[in-house]
Parts: sequence; structure tokens; C-alpha cells
Amino acid sequence: MITPVVYVFQLDEDGAGEEMDGDEDIATYKEWPLPAREFHGLWESLVFDDEEGGDGEVDDGATTAAGTSAPARRANAFNTSGGGFTRLGVKNRLTRYAGDALLFSRAGVNHNLISWNRVVLLHGPPGTGKTSLCKALAQRLAVRHKGTYQTSSLIEVNAHSLFSKWFSESGKLVTKLFEKIGDLCDDETCLVFVLVDEVESLAAARSAAAGGSEPSDAIRVVNALLTQIDNLKNKPNCLVLTTSNITEAIDLAFVDRADIKAYIGPPGLRARYEILRSAVNELHRTGLIGKGDLLDLPVPIEKVSAGVLFLIKDDDACEPAAAAATGELDDVALASKGLSGRALRKLPFLAFDTARRMASKEGREKPNVCEFLQAMKHAANTEFKDRELLRKDNL
Repeated sequence: MITPVVYVFQLDEDGAGEEMDGDEDIATYKEWPLPAREFHGLWESLVFDDEEGGDGEVDDGATTAAGTSAPARRANAFNTSGGGFTRLGVKNRLTRYAGDALLFSRAGVNHNLISWNRVVLLHGPPGTGKTSLCKALAQRLAVRHKGTYQTSSLIEVNAHSLFSKWFSESGKLVTKLFEKIGDLCDDETCLVFVLVDEVESLAAARSAAAGGSEPSDAIRVVNALLTQIDNLKNKPNCLVLTTSNITEAIDLAFVDRADIKAYIGPPGLRARYEILRSAVNELHRTGLIGKGDLLDLPVPIEKVSAGVLFLIKDDDACEPAAAAATGELDDVALASKGLSGRALRKLPFLAFDTARRMASKEGREKPNVCEFLQAMKHAANTEFKDRELLRKDNL
């Protein structure tokens, strides 16, 4: 028997406040009261898997951006030999890790006997949703732990503001910033999340600086950052979330401090299908796509074999128009291999004008679903051609 858990919360409407510092009056960080209106629905819109068969659980019972229930568990979870361990999707893995990290801290587990730092590092190519996942995770945890912490805040650090034109000042700016964060953490009724995007700018490998390829002031910045992260271990209500596009540039001492080092890669076939499906349904919901074909594209339970997506569905329940549209969506998902999640989310916008012109030739004001999917496939092919021309121009 499954016992449902209901979370009741109110979204903050005020937005982020900025902390200004330095002679140039640059914001060193933004503070978001959580849960924030800006992050509402962000968790549900993020879809992750891998090309080899998925991440196990795509979500833990939430809904997709299109409003339909996402499968709580996929058939692609694997078992270790004899152990029966299930591999979790990255969203589920991070949620469970953060809950355990906060539990250990509240329980007063001795750090000398069991080590955990409450530091997460998400790494991978640009546009794969690392920063969005950090913000969505903070929002989700703020809601789930409302009974323990009365308030929650997300501190989004502006790493570039911490580098001074004055020699040796950058390390002091890092120390000063984290001292302010420490002051916020002194309120034990507040759950504090610290987001450092592109952490390699602050945690650059000291070996490069020692070799003379980086200014020696960079060493002071890294030393200050490591010291301050160690200090935050004494704050049981703080979780540090970091992202990086260039992991080889990060100092190994920082990498060693991260409890979770999760790779966020380009979306696989199943993730591309779901991202595009949710986008089409959103345009369908807003009335920009005609309603003559189907109400919703089906959510597939699929497997990947030789680069082909096989949909397993109830044939009796699948209308011919839905089957045709699903086939078109398969083609778009296959054609968009290699695009980041960010690029995939742009495809519907880029395709809309083409689809509208296709409908106009047929004497209709709005494109139907199949026309729009054909336009998205054209937009994906155009994107790859533009990138190839850009690469040739840079040679």
C-alpha cells in the first residue's frame, strides 16, 4: 500500500535580492527566498537519461512539464550481480543524497568518524541543464523540508565578481563572501543552498598556477575557497551546489571534497523524445497548434535498439492520428541527436514559423501536430548545418 505525502507551500513572489560589494559596485551574489515563483515547474521540466539505456528512475512520482504523470520507474534500471541494487536517475539520486546529508547533520554524526561535506558537483558539456537542476533541487528540498526548516534561501554566487584588479585581494573577497553566507547559516531555522556556477573559475587547478600559466593570485582564491567550504561543514543547514563545464581545470582538492560528482550529458533518445513531446503539448495547450489531430502525444515505455525507438503501447487505445504523430516525433528525436537540452527547447520556437507557413499553404491559420513535427525536424537539420558552417568559419 502506498501512502501519499502532500506538501503545501506558498511561492515567493519578490524575486532575488542582490548583495553589492567592492568599488565597482558589482553584485557578489543573489539571494532567492525559496520556494520561488521563478523556479516553479523547473524540476518537472528537466528530463535526463543516457543513450545506453537510461538512468533508471526518470522522476520520483512528479508530473512532466506537459502535466501528465511521468513513469516513476523505468524498466532500464539494472541489478548488480547478486546484490539487486537499482541505479537511480540523477534527479532521484540527488534528492536522496541531500536528504541523507541533512539527516546526518541534524543527527550530529561525528565528522571524524564519517565524512561528508554536503557539496555537489555537476559536470558536463554546456546546455545540459546543470544549473537548472541545482536551482530545481534547492526548490524541491525547500518544500520537502519545510517541517524542519521554517525558511529556505538560495545564494547564487557571482564567481566573476570575486576577482579583483588589485593583487592578493581576490582571496579576501572570497573569504568575505563566505563569511556572509556563514552568517546566514547561523539561523538554524533557515535551510541555505549555495550555488557556484562554473566553479572552475574559483577552483582552478593550482598546478597550473604553480607552473606559471596562471597568476599566483589564483592560488590564494582556491585556498580561500577550500578553507571556506571546510568551514561550512560546521553549518548543518547548508548545502553547496556547484557546476562545471571544464572538469580538467578544477583543482583536485575541490573535486575530492564533493560528495556527489554527477555527469550531466547530452539528452539521450528517450529524453529527447520526452523534451520534444512536452514542448509540442505546451503549444497545443496554448492553442498555437491546431486541435484536429490528438489531445496528447503518448508517453512511451521504450527501449533503444540499434538507434531505433520502439514504442510499447496499447494498439486499441492508439488513434491512427496519434500513431502518425508519434512516428513523426520519433523521427525528430532521432534527427536531433547531439543537441543539448537547451538547444532542444529552442527547436519549437525556431520551427513555428515554418509550420505556420505550411498551414497557410493549406488555407489554415494554425498548423496541425504533424506539420509542426515536420517543421521541427527541418529546424534540427538546419541547426546542424549552421553549426557546421560556424566550425568551418573558425578554422
